[in-house]
Amino acid sequence: MRIADNVAQAPQLPLWAEPSEQVTPHVRHSLRARRVAVRVNAVGAVTLVIPRGVSERQARTFLESRADWVRHHVEQRRALTPVATVFPPAVIEFALTGELWRVFQAGGTGRPRLREQGLVLELRGVGTREQWRRTLLRWLAQRAAREFELLLSQLAAQHGFSFARVRIACQRTRWGSCSSRGVISLNLALLFQPPAVASYLLCHELAHTRHMNHSARFWQCVAQCVPNYRQLDAQLSAGWRRVPDWVRESP
Repeated sequence: MRIADNVAQAPQLPLWAEPSEQVTPHVRHSLRARRVAVRVNAVGAVTLVIPRGVSERQARTFLESRADWVRHHVEQRRALTPVATVFPPAVIEFALTGELWRVFQAGGTGRPRLREQGLVLELRGVGTREQWRRTLLRWLAQRAAREFELLLSQLAAQHGFSFARVRIACQRTRWGSCSSRGVISLNLALLFQPPAVASYLLCHELAHTRHMNHSARFWQCVAQCVPNYRQLDAQLSAGWRRVPDWVRESP
């Protein structure tokens, strides 16, 4: 399930000027894209995708024609962006499991490493902020792998699906995906979502093992597993605000 593409820094074009700020998009030239596209990611960054054979001037004209739409979605996504928090965090709470982990900086020497003591996560060693962040993300990925593999297997057995394997990722714009080979990729940030919301997303990806699209038949398949999927999908769209900002930030 993709909200928007995550792209690298590229030349910028002015989008519009407001009294308080100016929004400029990242520009990405794509050999695969079939048409000009404007995308707004989960934190309100704008990307202008330009396919082969289309000039930047033509793409800019299209972008300007969509200015009101882009402004609305930028403001909406920014309103959902979590407020910056202290790092390392004092606690890490998983809505999926109801666990509340206290984070304790134990000090010491050597590389950054973690030690679990009950529901206390001890940070030992010395490192930069980014080294500690990567260490915590690896721990989150391990926790996510255990939780998601079990839950996905249970849901697959319950609803008659099959899949090849689970892959855990840390992405800022995508909650999950399913390959044509049945490999289901899940965002570790689902740990911060309520159980019903996470289960909906897993059923959504399992449905893709039968329908590699978002056709009417696909949504009928989802509805058979999760009758109230529309409400849960809306909660998932707003779910980024439940994810700590240090999980979602760029390295």
